[in-house]
Amino acid sequence: MNKPWLSQYGDIPAEININQFASIAAIYEDAFTRYAQRPLAMSMEKTLTYAEVKAYSDQVGAWLQQRGLQKGDRIAVMMPNCLQYVVVVAAILRAGFCVVNVNPLYTTDELEHQLKDSGAKAIFILENFAVTLEHALPHLPEMKHIIVSKMGDFLGFKGRIVDFVLKYVKKMIPAWRIDNAIAFKQVLSESQNLNLTPVSLTHDDLAFLQYTGGTTGVAKGAMLTHGNLVANVLQVTSWCSEAFKGMSEQEQPVFLQALPLYHIFGFTAGAMYCMHIGGQVLLIANARDVHAMIGDLHKHAVHVFPAVNTLFNALLHHPEFKKIDFSNLRVALGGGMSVQRSVAEEFYQQTGKPIIEAYGLSETSPGALFNPVTATQYTGYTGLPLPSTDIAILDDDGNEVPLGQTGEICIRGPQVMAGYWQRPDETEKVMTADGFFRSGDIGVMNEQGYVKLVDRKKDMILVSGFNVYPNEVEDVAVTYPKVLEAAAVAMPHEHSGEAVKLFIVKKDDSLTAEELQNYLKEHLTGYKRPKVIEFRTELPKSNVGKILRKELRGQ
Repeated sequence: MNKPWLSQYGDIPAEININQFASIAAIYEDAFTRYAQRPLAMSMEKTLTYAEVKAYSDQVGAWLQQRGLQKGDRIAVMMPNCLQYVVVVAAILRAGFCVVNVNPLYTTDELEHQLKDSGAKAIFILENFAVTLEHALPHLPEMKHIIVSKMGDFLGFKGRIVDFVLKYVKKMIPAWRIDNAIAFKQVLSESQNLNLTPVSLTHDDLAFLQYTGGTTGVAKGAMLTHGNLVANVLQVTSWCSEAFKGMSEQEQPVFLQALPLYHIFGFTAGAMYCMHIGGQVLLIANARDVHAMIGDLHKHAVHVFPAVNTLFNALLHHPEFKKIDFSNLRVALGGGMSVQRSVAEEFYQQTGKPIIEAYGLSETSPGALFNPVTATQYTGYTGLPLPSTDIAILDDDGNEVPLGQTGEICIRGPQVMAGYWQRPDETEKVMTADGFFRSGDIGVMNEQGYVKLVDRKKDMILVSGFNVYPNEVEDVAVTYPKVLEAAAVAMPHEHSGEAVKLFIVKKDDSLTAEELQNYLKEHLTGYKRPKVIEFRTELPKSNVGKILRKELRGQ
């Protein structure tokens, strides 16, 4: 195939050598050896070095191995950005198990589906969310090991204060009871004299089940192998190397980790890439607390700032943002959702640095397209294919369209998932015979190989970088006895880019929007809930009775 993007690469190699590392565990070992005394992660001014993360993950990994778990068993992690997450995920991967990332804000229904579908046999969970797990457990016979952590577990004396404030002052820890739960600190205590048994891992071994709606609203686990993650870390490293030219070996790059680590964008483009180049992640537990984040940015000079458009926008509107010194910033990376021109231009005006837009999906580990890190202004293009990545713009019949014409963005490369977990039918729908993953997004490629995102082929709604599938929202809404029909569509939203709007036909005239919102709150995570509920006497339908969401969006 023609690859016009290669002419734009400059000194960047067209291919990466994925055989540099046999697994993600090998990348960990390499970093632990090369950067042992450097700080790896910081949270609330408490730091863990590379050597300390290695030692703690040795312990936790060895403890898991002694539970009778087998190589490849799935272990869930339900935590925000905290030091425990960094240790636990390193332990799981180095011990030969598979990580199942779980959004801590999931409802009982969402959590139950993900844990049941993945067959997870153990879970590490922050105490704040334990009550959700408690309610789901009766339907999870496979769940054998439950490790509960407190936010302050690695924070020393300050941690006790943090935990007290969360529980008794802010009342952010609902009462819970799980009889067979074990405290994370107890795991550390019991494992002090245990040794991690090395596990032989290859590119084909499963590293993550990253749940996504894929092509439908049913959450499915994208099977990301060690090879997928190794490839994407090396691709991003190669692509971004230009940004660190002139930086001394002694100067350590600092990454602002406001993106959730349970989101693959945050994990790969933030934590794993950062660790591979010897950086330090500044962990932000609550990205909604913009004021606290501003305080961290005042105290710590950051070199890499990955974020979604909504976070950039929120920071720009904070009165203290203009006072931050961004002279050390090398890369401001925008992904997860399209970066709005107005936000990019305002960010450049206030910081003197452009937002470098990138594109990817859970199914591509996630990076597929990147703008050059040497760019000096916002272009509106999503980017160029990363090294070892092929992009084809295909029509509905699977034929490549000429440059300049729109079609579905399709991706082939070593970072593309192995398929959907136990769903060969869904895998077949999204993979072409010659190995391209159908993204479901409509784009256009210009003569230089730059791809521009035009629209989404599916009805998916993108809320602050998170996928919301109308089917899921509608399926919950129609379970309410007073609802006859439901249709969810995207609506523009100032802060999140898009939000959910829900059209409802009543079965009972007494139904109110507030009543339905209260019901949806019990079953859907916050970003999936509708911002607006509009009642209709009927919904537009095709001649076979299918609700026409497209017409509703147009209205």
